[in-house]
Amino acid sequence: MTAAPPAPAPAVTAQPMRDVFAETAAAALDADPRPVVVLADVSADRFTDAARRHPDRVVNLGIREQSMIGVAGGLALTGMRPIVHTFAPFLVERPFEQVKLDLGHQGVGAVLVSSGASYDGAHYGRTHMAPGDVALLDSLPEWTVHVPGHAAEVPPILESALRGDGNVYVRLSERGNAAARPAGPGTHPIRSGSGRSSGTVLAVGPMLDRVLAATEDLDVTVAYTATVRPFDREGLNRIAARAGQADVLVVEPYLEGTSAHEVAAALSDRRHRQLSLGVRRDTEVRGYGTPADHDRAHGLDTAGIAERARAFFLL
Repeated sequence: MTAAPPAPAPAVTAQPMRDVFAETAAAALDADPRPVVVLADVSADRFTDAARRHPDRVVNLGIREQSMIGVAGGLALTGMRPIVHTFAPFLVERPFEQVKLDLGHQGVGAVLVSSGASYDGAHYGRTHMAPGDVALLDSLPEWTVHVPGHAAEVPPILESALRGDGNVYVRLSERGNAAARPAGPGTHPIRSGSGRSSGTVLAVGPMLDRVLAATEDLDVTVAYTATVRPFDREGLNRIAARAGQADVLVVEPYLEGTSAHEVAAALSDRRHRQLSLGVRRDTEVRGYGTPADHDRAHGLDTAGIAERARAFFLL
């Protein structure tokens, strides 16, 4: 059996997702009186010009993340549409009680936009890593969660979120795919298997290019999603049915198994096997290193995905 060809490191887009987000948010301030940007120092430099134009709608609270969410809840109560931004662990994990109460329990909405993904900031240490952010938000009802895989996917996601009133989480990464894919809700086929006995690999956001390289020599269907909540159960069921057998491998850039219950619900009408690849639950990586080092440790590099995919589909 031949090994999967080596793949280049995950692409770093010419314009980072965080910069595209800041530009899109600033344009929204110019076009609509409802949005207000709430910051905790992180990325404040990217909103300098917007703050000059809208001094009352770019609010930097300093390093006060719990207050940041509380302020967003208060602004939402007045009819504003808060865009709340900082690194993922300081946006979801540190102020989780405020996310739960000041947004969800009050019945108001905000758009939370994180940066840093699971371990893009590995050089800062564990304090700046948040592989459990999506799983944590999944414990709360009625959240929409987007995981874009390319900077060009960010504007339509953010613009759609600002038109609504609910709670939305947009998870940005410094790494991504070489090309943009459909950014809206849904599960989108990217490469089709033969349909005779192939299974399905669902790549979430920035995992797609690695999945395509890792499964190049396997007869599987590869599908993509940048929106994991609400999960497209119907779409995955339809794709799995066309693939010939309901074997599904999910490759997600955060805690492994975060969407396992959604896959089980999607395929509840048929016998199926499923496997989740993500940041491992059974180990704590106690080292700084680089994002690529952490990919290897968790089996999320191309070689690691290829090894697990072969073992699963060629069983």
